[in-house]
Amino acid sequence: MSSKGSEIVTEPAAVRPPKPLYSNVSPAVSSPCISLCRLDEQKVCRGCFRHVEDIREWRSADDQRRRVICAQALLRKQSVAAEGL
Repeated sequence: MSSKGSEIVTEPAAVRPPKPLYSNVSPAVSSPCISLCRLDEQKVCRGCFRHVEDIREWRSADDQRRRVICAQALLRKQSVAAEGL
């Protein structure tokens, strides 16, 4: 803030862009979500085949954990496909 005679001039504070939530996590492993979100009786999404707890964990999971979640989802998907034959 500075004053010029009887006039007070305020200067806006420097604005920093907000730090993204969980910015320490690399986007190397993309989400398997396909926007067909429906949970079955076991709380598994019928679109991406992740368990609801895996979906909740996704944003804070590191790449290694994300790969494990994706592998488990793929196994669930293959199991459902085999049962459908």
